[in-house]
Amino acid sequence: QVQLVESGGGLVQAGGSLRLSCVASGRTFTMFGMGWFRQTPGKERELVAAINWSGSTTYYADSVKGRFTISRDNAKNSVYLLMNTLKPEDTAVYYCNAPLIWPSPSATPALGDFAPWGQGTQVTVSS
Repeated sequence: QVQLVESGGGLVQAGGSLRLSCVASGRTFTMFGMGWFRQTPGKERELVAAINWSGSTTYYADSVKGRFTISRDNAKNSVYLLMNTLKPEDTAVYYCNAPLIWPSPSATPALGDFAPWGQGTQVTVSS
């Protein structure tokens, strides 16, 4: 049974930082791209950041580029999201998932036969 557990969210003032963590169990994602997604009520879940299996290639949505940094630790089957200069519009529930279909570094990654969604971690940015 694949399980994804996200943590690290919280309430922070605008301009602050948070570091999210995601640990996967039940399946090894070390050879696959992994991503962070976020969702707000009434909106579709969107891809925020992605990282390939080796960590050599990353993708960021335009809205977070330059502020968020994704990283991974394959030994721990984990992926992280460092979020700096947070804005109120970053408020959302954040989820991780894998594997990603990522045909080339210039392509936008997409979920493949993805794992069940975890519970997510709530990030709230106050103005």
